[in-house]
Amino acid sequence: MTHFANDPLPRPLEQLARSAWQALLLAGVAAALLGVLVLAWPQATLLVVGVLFGLFLLVSGLVQLAAAFGTHTATALRVMAFISGALSIVLGLFCFRGTLESILLLGLWIGIGWLFRGITQVMAAASDPGTPARGWMLLLGVINALAGIVLISWPIRSVTVLTVVTGCWLVAVGVVEAATALRLRHVAKQLGSG
Repeated sequence: MTHFANDPLPRPLEQLARSAWQALLLAGVAAALLGVLVLAWPQATLLVVGVLFGLFLLVSGLVQLAAAFGTHTATALRVMAFISGALSIVLGLFCFRGTLESILLLGLWIGIGWLFRGITQVMAAASDPGTPARGWMLLLGVINALAGIVLISWPIRSVTVLTVVTGCWLVAVGVVEAATALRLRHVAKQLGSG
C-alpha cells in the first residue's frame, strides 16, 4: 500500500511518529556530542574511547533489536534489523576488552557494522515511499555505508585516524538523526491536529 503526504499514516506508524521522535532526537544529540568529544581529544586513552564506543554500540544495538520486534515492516527488514542490532551488541562488548589489539581490530568490525546498518537503512527507506523523513533516512544509510566502506577498505594504521573518522561519522549521524527526529515531531503534530 502506497502512502502519499496527505494520506493518514497506518496506526502503528502514527503511534511511532508520536512517541519515537524524542528518543531519536536524544540519540542524535548524544551521537553528535560524542563525535565532538572524540574530535576534540583524539589522543584520549584507548580504554576511555573503547568504553564510550562500546556503550554507543550497545545502546544502538538494543534500539535496533527493539525496532526489529516492535515494527510492522517486511520480515526481511526485521531480520536485517535484528542481525544488525545483535552485531552492534557483540561489537560493543568487544570494546570493553580495552587492549590495543582489540581496538585496532575493532575498526574492521565497526566498518562491517556501519556498512550493514547503512544498507539496512537504505533498503528500509527505499521499500516504502510514504516513510516520514525518507530522504534523511536514505542520507543516513548512505553515510553509514560509506563510512563502513572506508573503514573496511582503508587500513587503519593509527588509532588517531580511526578516532577522527569515527568522530566525523558520529557528528554526521547525530545531525541527521536529530533532523529526522524533528521531521517525525512535525508529522506527529500534524497527526495530532488532524
